[in-house]
Amino acid sequence: MLNMPITENTLNFLIENRQENSKDWFHENRPAYTSDVLEPLTELVEALTPVMLDIDPHFETNPRVDKTISRIYRDTRFSRDKSLYRDVMWCGFQRPKIGKESHPGFFLEFSPYRFRYGCGFYQASTEKMRAIREKILDDSLSFLHAQSAFTNQSVFEMEGETFKKIHYRDQPLEKQNWLERRNIFFVHNSVDFPWLFAEDLASKLGENFTLLKPVYDFLLTA
Repeated sequence: MLNMPITENTLNFLIENRQENSKDWFHENRPAYTSDVLEPLTELVEALTPVMLDIDPHFETNPRVDKTISRIYRDTRFSRDKSLYRDVMWCGFQRPKIGKESHPGFFLEFSPYRFRYGCGFYQASTEKMRAIREKILDDSLSFLHAQSAFTNQSVFEMEGETFKKIHYRDQPLEKQNWLERRNIFFVHNSVDFPWLFAEDLASKLGENFTLLKPVYDFLLTA
């Protein structure tokens, strides 16, 4: 059970901070950021760590900003939106990045408007997706396990940008769903905020994340 779960105060802070868009306001209200945003995410990461290390012992699990917890500051260098702060926060588990190499991972992302959680690539490289397609076409054992795990659960849906034109018409529809994507992740989208605010959130997330372990293992083989 979480002693400091995510609450309505968490979401209210994100809304107000984004609306104020002021460094002075943020620093004046930093104690609220710490207690309502940062500490619940820190505790959630710590509570999830054992089950996540069972999924992959190489996951980064340090409960710190820029390790497993997102910044609240926005990077505005390349954006037309010059707002200083985000109203979306997330925590995630991924292997430490080496160079430009990308790894799949698990995440929980929430805003005042919705939340989602799941597994996949934040930004899969062309090479990664090509390797994934090759394993699918070869009916590799890791893909068959992943396909079975995905088919036999009802929590997550497959998402990710698809090709504009169909490339694999000769493949079964089940396989096409995997093959026709530029990026791939498995996600549960929700507006059931009482679920997010629950004291047993870590337990529920860990149980659902475990459903996707074969999928994660398959993506990792790429």
